[in-house]
Amino acid sequence: MKTLRKELPLLLLSLLPPFYLLVVWNRIPQNVAMHYDLHGNVDRYGSKSELVWLSVLLPLLCYFLLMALPSIDPKRKIEGMGNKFWQLRFILGIFITGLMVFVVYSSQYSVSMKPNIVIGGIGLLFTALGNYFKTIRPNYFLGIRTPWTLESDVVWKETHRVAGILWFFGGLLVAVFSVILSNPELLFYIFIIIMVFLVVIPFAYSYTKFRQVKSKML
Repeated sequence: MKTLRKELPLLLLSLLPPFYLLVVWNRIPQNVAMHYDLHGNVDRYGSKSELVWLSVLLPLLCYFLLMALPSIDPKRKIEGMGNKFWQLRFILGIFITGLMVFVVYSSQYSVSMKPNIVIGGIGLLFTALGNYFKTIRPNYFLGIRTPWTLESDVVWKETHRVAGILWFFGGLLVAVFSVILSNPELLFYIFIIIMVFLVVIPFAYSYTKFRQVKSKML
């Protein structure tokens, strides 16, 4: 019963995009925008049936995949995260559901998919995930999984502490730029630069920290 109470909100969240699509199906034109360029202009149209795959497959695939992770985790560390893992799943569910609902909405009303909205949303997602990084226990599926974090619990903990701070403020920076910049190309390049830093710095830090830990053991 306890498991059902926790899983039901996540499942309903995943079912929201296909339900919304079903409600507005007859109001969506036969051909809808399926891809946009860097400036938010449509560069590919497709049949509205493609929306079915997007709105059904993506949310439900993510839901079932994340639900299965604790069971297939060899170290069973994800189970030890308890409610924190549920909160992470909820954050990801909100992001994916929000994105899919907006895709259906933009198809219904022919609203352009502005790069600022997508990039800003990704920035806020990184901020939310960064806030939870320090709670992620060593495992093979979630977090900064380098050879050095997987080798040492100390390195894992310190790397995720640093990465959490970086992702939190890096995500906020992306969100701020998405609001104040009107040039989509400049916003895209700044976004890529920030993302590179958010990946490279924790990777390099994990190696450096591992060497420090090993040297103290000698």
